[in-house]
Amino acid sequence: MKDTVFVDISDGSTCEILQVVIPKSIKPDNLSYGSSISAEGELSLTPNGKTELYAVNVHVIGKCNVLEDQYPFAPRKTYDQEYIRKYLHLRPRTRNFASVLRLRDLATTVIGDHLRNRGFISIHTPILTSNDCEGAGEVFLVKPQSKEILKSMKKEGQSEDEIYFNTTTYLTVSGQMHLETMARALTKVYTFGPTFRAENSKSRLHLSEFYMLEAEVAFITNVEELIEEVELLVKEVTKRMIERGASDWQSMGIPEPQWLDKKFGCLTYDEAFDVLTEHASKLECPIKYGEVFSKDHELFLVQYNNGVPIFVINWPKNNKPFYMKECTDDPSKVAALDLLAPDVGELVGGSIREDDYEKLKLKLPTMGNLSWYLELRKYGNAPTGGFGMGFERFLQCVLGINNIKDTVPFPRWPHNCKL
Repeated sequence: MKDTVFVDISDGSTCEILQVVIPKSIKPDNLSYGSSISAEGELSLTPNGKTELYAVNVHVIGKCNVLEDQYPFAPRKTYDQEYIRKYLHLRPRTRNFASVLRLRDLATTVIGDHLRNRGFISIHTPILTSNDCEGAGEVFLVKPQSKEILKSMKKEGQSEDEIYFNTTTYLTVSGQMHLETMARALTKVYTFGPTFRAENSKSRLHLSEFYMLEAEVAFITNVEELIEEVELLVKEVTKRMIERGASDWQSMGIPEPQWLDKKFGCLTYDEAFDVLTEHASKLECPIKYGEVFSKDHELFLVQYNNGVPIFVINWPKNNKPFYMKECTDDPSKVAALDLLAPDVGELVGGSIREDDYEKLKLKLPTMGNLSWYLELRKYGNAPTGGFGMGFERFLQCVLGINNIKDTVPFPRWPHNCKL
């Protein structure tokens, strides 16, 4: 205006901005969009009830010449996510992504609160591990870069991959097996931390590094008990996020999930297969009995359930990991669950674990030393079951974010490990 400059500032603690009214007589010459500043003055209410600061002193801490410095985000202009993703170091300054980061932080807190209230104990499972829990071989190898260290530590007969730890070591794909040891002592446990998958996928649903929430419960013998725990977790965490993160939720224009107050669906694998077969003409990929479902199949089943998440249980054992327990009424199936959700498909996977010593002994993989895992069934055994939920996929689902790379501060995917 004629004698006044209006500046919007944010300190990142909220999506709300504070308007600063600056008389032109004290406006610094190097004040511009993108700058960091300090401002002193008197707070007052505007006619529409908002707080503003009438400045008596303004100091530019860090200038930002948008044109000369080629700052990638111009004022009053919108950019698509793919463009914004090119500037990971500056992306948090965009209003929408700042809201995502605050809601991600809130979700992390709410998950811990919920599980603590349910009697779960947090366990810090290792990131470095000697086992590939899923057995799919999608692991990252870990070894020292220094040739001098490797040379000085090498023992006769060791390969280079075994020198440092005396065994081949990987970045973890799951903390499940470590949780199983803890559940037999502490009953209800969980871990929440980074996991790694060496998949050659650049899809909107995959990352090479992501966060996984995993829980394990002792004295549990049927998949229905797991279903109850998973459904309660997903609903309660979402509700608390909406309540406590209302301003960011509204700022992003996120609709409240229409499934929050509805009972999640549940089908056996055979029932789900029959549904897909009946609607084969609507599917992009053909369905074959005994195989895992494609993303197309998963999303169709959610749609078939009127957009409400749906559990698929009792899966063919040939397509599931060795540690899952056979169904008592059908040994060709295992007591496993997948929770399928809108937009993302598989959100949670879990199972009852095989607790029979002799049966597990026959199914143990030949690679890797899992004798300790077998011994859990030998000394004062207790049956356990558990599940894992991809945290970023959860955020995608509830926040309506299309690409998983836009749910995490520094995404890693094949051919991309910036910063």
